[in-house]
Amino acid sequence: MERLKLLFAPGLEVQFADREMALKKIEEWARESTRLPQLVFGPEGCGKTAWLRQSAVLLKELEFHVIYVDPLRKYFEAYTDVKEVVKRLADAAAEALGEAKIKLASLVIDLADELIRRRKRKIAILADDVFQAIGLGEAASYVKALLGIIEYPPRSVDAIVVVVATSEGVTRREIGRHRWANHRPMWNMPKEGFKQLYEQIPGEKPPFEEAWRATGGNPGLLAELYRSRWDINEVVEELVRRKELTPEYVQRWRTWLAKAVEDPDALWSPDAPRELIDELIEKNLIVYNMFVRDSRFWAGEPPPERDAELGIGKRVAWQTPLHREAVRIALEGA
Repeated sequence: MERLKLLFAPGLEVQFADREMALKKIEEWARESTRLPQLVFGPEGCGKTAWLRQSAVLLKELEFHVIYVDPLRKYFEAYTDVKEVVKRLADAAAEALGEAKIKLASLVIDLADELIRRRKRKIAILADDVFQAIGLGEAASYVKALLGIIEYPPRSVDAIVVVVATSEGVTRREIGRHRWANHRPMWNMPKEGFKQLYEQIPGEKPPFEEAWRATGGNPGLLAELYRSRWDINEVVEELVRRKELTPEYVQRWRTWLAKAVEDPDALWSPDAPRELIDELIEKNLIVYNMFVRDSRFWAGEPPPERDAELGIGKRVAWQTPLHREAVRIALEGA
């Protein structure tokens, strides 16, 4: 399979690395079709976008007509010989930013229908972060529309693959109220795969084990560290600011935040305040209600059952060690 070159940081491209289990999951879905849309969620920066773009290439090689959209970046790929599909996506991407986001997100449904009407028998839809483009209130309706393509195609098809990726946030719970999608968690990269990525970064850099312990295998944070010239303090302070870990917020939840920094499973306690849990989920600081560590239920390799060093508990995990460190620093500062 052709391995994509992807932008890692300004001026630096890297080759898509690892994610072998996640790509095998795509091959499995290509053989069997997806009975429901596959909602893939996981930590910010864990590599969902890179995986989807590589998956589009894999599905093309498996002779699928593929539509991939990333509305937030006004980006698309269309691997099909139907020129009208490519033109309509290009026209949508050229719209003003707000309009482009919504048009790209919604077009995949119409264009998949069009491909089927034109007797294309293997169709794949890959949608990246569409819920941030259309709004959380429309997430369930969007997934239901994708399900309609699978259940009621306008013509007979051989296979349909539908995958939607999102950050953890609150999307998982919103869509989970309905039985319109299969939830597939994706974790940060496994250690050996992460090393393949790390070794492509040029110049002086910290030892691999330090990079691993800081990021927990999160390629997005590795890129942030590279851009900051490996200044961990700068990255942590930026997380504190971006996640709005203000003194007022930290003081309000000090007791439970301190417990969660030591053991994220403290938040699984029946006494843990639900309001705090919801806020930590919304801020993309934790993943709550972790799936059983069985690869059948994951889009890729699952994390360990527990890893205190990386902030992973059985039921709750910090998205990365640096997310936990940001909370620790905010507690000390407050």
